[in-house]
Amino acid sequence: MIEHISTTPFGRRSLSLAMVAGQMAADSCAPGASTNKWQVFRAVCEAKGLLGASDRALAVLNALLSFHPDTDLVEGEGLVVFPSNTQLALRAHGMAPATLRRHLAVLVDCGLVVRRDSPNGKRYARKGYDGAIEQAFGFDLTPLLARAKEFERLAEAVRSERRALLLVRERITILRRDIAKMIAFGLEEGIAADWQRLHLEYREITATIPRTASRLELEPIAKDLALLAQEVRKTLESHVKTEETSANESHFERHIQNSNTHPHEFEPGLEKGQGTAAAVKLEAKSQPPTGYPLGMVLRACPDIADYARNGISGWADLVETANLVRGALGVSPDAWNQACEAMGAVDAAIMVAAMLQKGEAISSPGGYLRSLTAKACAGEFSIGPVLMALLRGRGGAAQTRAG
Repeated sequence: MIEHISTTPFGRRSLSLAMVAGQMAADSCAPGASTNKWQVFRAVCEAKGLLGASDRALAVLNALLSFHPDTDLVEGEGLVVFPSNTQLALRAHGMAPATLRRHLAVLVDCGLVVRRDSPNGKRYARKGYDGAIEQAFGFDLTPLLARAKEFERLAEAVRSERRALLLVRERITILRRDIAKMIAFGLEEGIAADWQRLHLEYREITATIPRTASRLELEPIAKDLALLAQEVRKTLESHVKTEETSANESHFERHIQNSNTHPHEFEPGLEKGQGTAAAVKLEAKSQPPTGYPLGMVLRACPDIADYARNGISGWADLVETANLVRGALGVSPDAWNQACEAMGAVDAAIMVAAMLQKGEAISSPGGYLRSLTAKACAGEFSIGPVLMALLRGRGGAAQTRAG
């Protein structure tokens, strides 16, 4: 059996509690213990966040393991590897010497390896008369063997947390879709309810979702969305029950009228007869804006798609969906009609999508749209800067998530 001596670091490196803890872990290794070195390495990689190890440090650990000739780590059978820094750097994909030394120190601090420094600081092995290694100086891999079960438990905890995070993200996505679709349906059918308040609550909740969030941050948001979805669903169910109890001729006439009615009003200015005029204007002016394809608009304003009944595959779908959403935002038919007349139905729809995307950044969507309409009448309005600003904002968010 190879004898290991617990040593202090060579040269200027000082002894630390992490080094002592690593040596204690190595000394506590159960007699006869063994494990597959790549299996325990995968567990360490999964639990790296809990262990405090970086990706580069794990690359160095992978290189150290490659110098161990066997697939299994077996207690008492030559678990000290002693490559030179040059050899180790080559197997660590050409890592710079200073970087290599820094990440070796990280592995020691994390308790993944133990330094076994020789009297002169060199790494080597001393062999006996029979050629077997009697004493080796380098990096001891015994902590990986001694803590193998601990690493697996940590890896399983990370996997469980990852699954839980995925589930809560899926739940939030479904709830957002459900709420948006139900509000759009309520507006389209002209169901009596305070849709503006419900929509504002929905936007306030979704605005609190961080770009990068943990499960603990997302669970309260999912709970708030579930309560709001329940409230919206009860509103629709109450309407259904009312319709069922009053099944008469007027019910059918009312249903036919509601299928073409305009959503609830939250901004004054609607005059009798404007609904028919608006439909004519939408049909006449639903031409695509020059130089701005639909795909670009949807990348800049993806939230508008949540309110579409059958998706948005063309400009007509965008205009139809925007006409529903503007009611939830508090934009009156009068303001909508004037915008369509001044800037065209497609550009007006893009502005509604942009206002939806900006959320609480626009305190009065109706007034904001009227001001843009005035600029369009004066020839001072352009949809380009609005789209570019939204695209830049989404590009920054994507870079933050990637980082």
